[in-house]
Amino acid sequence: MNLETNYLGLKLSNPLVPSASPLSSDVSMAKKLEDAGASALVMYSLFEEQIANESKALDHFMNINSESYAEALSYFPEPEEYHNLEAEEYLNQIRKLKESLDIPVIASLNGISQGGWIEYAKKMQDAGADALELNVYYVAANPDMTSEQVENMYIDDLKSVVGSVDIPVSMKLGPYFSAFANMATRLEGAGAKGLVLFNRFYQPDINLEEKEVEPSLELSNSFEKRLPLRWIAMLRPHLKSSLAATTGIHSAQDVIKMVMAGADVAMMASALLREGPAKLTSIRNEMVQWMQENEYESVEELKGCMSSASVADPSTFERANYIRILQSYKWDQ
Repeated sequence: MNLETNYLGLKLSNPLVPSASPLSSDVSMAKKLEDAGASALVMYSLFEEQIANESKALDHFMNINSESYAEALSYFPEPEEYHNLEAEEYLNQIRKLKESLDIPVIASLNGISQGGWIEYAKKMQDAGADALELNVYYVAANPDMTSEQVENMYIDDLKSVVGSVDIPVSMKLGPYFSAFANMATRLEGAGAKGLVLFNRFYQPDINLEEKEVEPSLELSNSFEKRLPLRWIAMLRPHLKSSLAATTGIHSAQDVIKMVMAGADVAMMASALLREGPAKLTSIRNEMVQWMQENEYESVEELKGCMSSASVADPSTFERANYIRILQSYKWDQ
């Protein structure tokens, strides 16, 4: 059984890729993921805010007391005073993972503004990253900002990063664009070698007792795969770039469905956080069993066979059988 697939120009042994999560912050855990069947690894994200904090901390300690005494120039801050240099630690983690793993390591950069943080794309490449996942997260809460301005911001960020590195760059996106198919083709035209669909944004909640806004994190469930499944199936005939499915992937069946829709890889985090690296092995084994039973000899043969270009009624994806689904629902009284 040939499970090989191609993602961002990288030849992978199978479509199973752990997505950005805390699991990649530990080298021994990353090695366990590889041994369990991961074909590549997306690192946890380096956030623009972390790079800004590093810059501010460095500026502070380079200048504090510098005009008081000559010996102040050699002042060294106490450890508890010093901001963690997250950005440098991230680059060191890339190096450690590349030394320990045989699979490709994909760095993840999360930001929105154009500026010094984009320079870290080059630093990630120099540290050994095989590819870069650009995770642009922007909430357009300003009512004066148009959708065109928001979309151009994404395009400009992508072009800036693509222009600074030689490694392939993918864009991890949310679904909240008014014309997502057009946005996808624009991103491909701007240099994206792949799209990761979709980013799962974590929304805040309100604590009624404390009367405070508080962070809330819930791991995904399998039902959530339907949104990326639908869009991958619709986009596959129109894009040459790689497509990665993420959010709601918890089983071999979920992976198979994504590949049939047209995904090159299926990325997962919640399932691995719940069940550990062994989950990859069980998913891989179940995939092989299903493919044997259904007489598929390779992932490439399976890929895209249920995209909108291959099914008899493409409107099942485009309109999602909206009317039929609503009218077929039976309420048990």
